[in-house]
Amino acid sequence: MKVVIIDDALINVTLLQHLVLKLPDCEPVCFVDPLVALDWCLANEPDLVIVDYMMPEMSGIELAEKFREKYSDIPVLMVTANHETELRHQALQKGVTDFLNKPLDNIEFLARAKNMLALRQSNKYLANRASWLAEEVRMATAQIVEQERETIFCLAKAAEYRDPETGAHILRMAHYSKHIAQHLGLSIGQQNLLLAAAPMHDIGKVGTPDVILLKPGKLTDEEFTIMKQHAEIGYEVLRTSSSPLLKVAAEIAYTHHEKFDGSGYPRGLVGKAIPIFGRIVAVADVFDALTSERPYKRAWSVEQASQLLRDGSGKHFDPACVEAFFADFEQILQIKNQFTDEVDEFKHCAAA
Repeated sequence: MKVVIIDDALINVTLLQHLVLKLPDCEPVCFVDPLVALDWCLANEPDLVIVDYMMPEMSGIELAEKFREKYSDIPVLMVTANHETELRHQALQKGVTDFLNKPLDNIEFLARAKNMLALRQSNKYLANRASWLAEEVRMATAQIVEQERETIFCLAKAAEYRDPETGAHILRMAHYSKHIAQHLGLSIGQQNLLLAAAPMHDIGKVGTPDVILLKPGKLTDEEFTIMKQHAEIGYEVLRTSSSPLLKVAAEIAYTHHEKFDGSGYPRGLVGKAIPIFGRIVAVADVFDALTSERPYKRAWSVEQASQLLRDGSGKHFDPACVEAFFADFEQILQIKNQFTDEVDEFKHCAAA
């Protein structure tokens, strides 16, 4: 442990150095200039500071005050020949831990220094343990979050098995959604939350009859009414969870079929009454649905799908979300090429 000795009288420094060397596992660091000593202390974090009261340029009290601006729990032992109560009160208020009177009693010095170093060692242990515990909690929390995300993907994939869409679709639309959120200026935390929750947007399709879900042709009005119920079913499935991630997923499931002009479903919300995540996913989901081939339709070209988004800006889609989608279109194309329908759709579930 590093013990700093500060005294403008070299003979006093030599005496204190001799005493400190009697303490186990201690290294004395000696100074006769308090300004130099303070600079060293602020840069090196000592374990105990022993300082004289009366020194030129800076008193021991002044040094202790400056020292306390950075270190709150490192002990400071002041050596003084002054017995005035007022001065001692002032020193204690400025951060001095304890006093020793001149001339020094060697036995008293060693006992007090040993006690202060033991206290310092305990504080360091507690601080290190607190840091270790904080890191353990962070790692455990990260693992839980990752497992939660993997579970969500697998649940979403289970829903997609009843649907002609693919696992690659939910990956693409989730990354498109994060891309839009990024260019809207949402925080990194919100972007990642959206990335994790967006795959659950169509979980309500587990409640849609196969005869409707897998119908190759156009749905009748009655069939489309039943199909639209998947937004409310998804919301009901997810909303009772205590997980913040699943609550966001519930909101997305409920609102991603709303339209900016109020003509969407299930509630006919208008404009910014639609939650921002729902407005974002609406753009991402439609673009990927249009540009993906399905048993009942051919894939649209990127140009055709892009034009539909632009034509629907202010009607179906939030104009700000459309603008954000096209803000860095090269990134959109990279996402489209990265998650193809031929990739192993089970690799994300295997780790869960």
